Amino acid sequence: MSDVWSARADAYRASATHARDADLDIVVEMCGPREGLKVLDVATGGGHVARRLREQGAEVVTLDPAPGMNADVVGPAEDIPFADGSFDVVVTRIAPHHFSEIGTAIGEIARVSNGVVVVEDTLYTSEEVEAAERLRDPTHVRNLSEEEWRELLESAGLEIERTEFFDKTHPLDDWLARTGCAGADAERVRELLADVTSDDGASWHDTKIILEARKSQT
Repeated sequence: MSDVWSARADAYRASATHARDADLDIVVEMCGPREGLKVLDVATGGGHVARRLREQGAEVVTLDPAPGMNADVVGPAEDIPFADGSFDVVVTRIAPHHFSEIGTAIGEIARVSNGVVVVEDTLYTSEEVEAAERLRDPTHVRNLSEEEWRELLESAGLEIERTEFFDKTHPLDDWLARTGCAGADAERVRELLADVTSDDGASWHDTKIILEARKSQT
């Protein structure tokens, strides 16, 4: 998967839906950026969260399994190479649906935080959308429901303090192009997304869940 994502790195760095929108603002706010705050950005991708946090004085270390993403540390979310409680905040944005072992990854994210964990990802919509996501991008594993996210974080010893939702619109042609999905596969993806596609066929939408949690003190 790392080689695939390295090839996509420039596209994700330039992606408007990743580089801006109010969901990014919410994630940054939940991290509570300030001078000297120590943050780990897991599966940093295009580095948009890290950039915003650094602009506000936080000390950010980025982690990503794909060398082409130019993270500070190359490695998977399932095996984070830092000691327990190394960071004030650990954040991951629009990446967990790619994690091969989501429970292990969230456990690692909780382990290396000494306080706050912030997660944003796409909410489960339907099996048709899941099929479209996998066809467009074989690295897609699964979107989770709100209930599944709550169970997952609580099982990792985290107490959820805040939950936000954000409806996100994706220009369909750009979204397909970022992973090189074309031809018959692209047409099938369009068919599978029919229920969540705009009337003019130019875009489709999903819902992001953004959770702020804290390590349990009990």
